[in-house]
Amino acid sequence: MKYLAAYLLLNAAGNTTSAENVKSVLSSVGIEIDEERVNALIAAVEGKSIEELIQEGNTKLSAVPAAGPASGASGSAAASGEAAADEDVEEEKEESDDDMGFGLFD
Repeated sequence: MKYLAAYLLLNAAGNTTSAENVKSVLSSVGIEIDEERVNALIAAVEGKSIEELIQEGNTKLSAVPAAGPASGASGSAAASGEAAADEDVEEEKEESDDDMGFGLFD
């Protein structure tokens, strides 16, 4: 993802999107560079515009099923009751002074 982000930053800035420029962006922020990944990225996007890449990505994302509840309505009602009980326990725990006297705004 970081390689693609560097590529997109270069493109947005109007710079050439070569392997050397991608490496230079990544090294400027202290990221270790994997030559194989940089070369694979450049090979994968070669000859394609950003708009084409975004369209391909949207097509692939539309094929991914959306997550939904795994159980029926009765199961979700029971689960929500358990979740509410868990939230009460969590709130009590958060309110206690577990930070050994040191708070974020002390």
